Amino acid sequence: MTIAVGQSLPEVTFRIPTKDAPSARTTSEIFKGSRVVLFAVPGAFTPTCQNNHLPGYLKFRDQFLAKGIHEIVVVSVNDVHVMKAWAQANDALDKIAFLADGSAEFTKAVGLVLDATAGGLGIRSLRYSMLVEDGVVKILNIEDSPGNANISGAAALITQI
Repeated sequence: MTIAVGQSLPEVTFRIPTKDAPSARTTSEIFKGSRVVLFAVPGAFTPTCQNNHLPGYLKFRDQFLAKGIHEIVVVSVNDVHVMKAWAQANDALDKIAFLADGSAEFTKAVGLVLDATAGGLGIRSLRYSMLVEDGVVKILNIEDSPGNANISGAAALITQI
């Protein structure tokens, strides 16, 4: 079942790249008592994710913070090492939190799974964005196609906050 506006995020543990060793952060640690923008991508370095989705959130970062957002996070069904490489390649390690959902635990729990096995990519995340306040989904934008980053892009979400 797909998570809906008004529901709380499930409790999982993400692996997060840092300048040093990877660290672990739970859903509660990230979202409790905070206003967080979350966006999810099918895969780090994939064309739409690399060329459109992530750059938009970097571009609008200061505007989100000015609207009272405490943190911007991106979730992908990739391991923490890939997420670190993606963050570093985009000079974003200290600007956005890159949440590695390597086993798709979070993605499955929120019901936003993309089965891309036919294309050789396995289980991935649908492309979406959320505004989460104190762990509760306040806005949810799910793309109809994983190749689009229109309704889940930063330019769309910033107008909703």
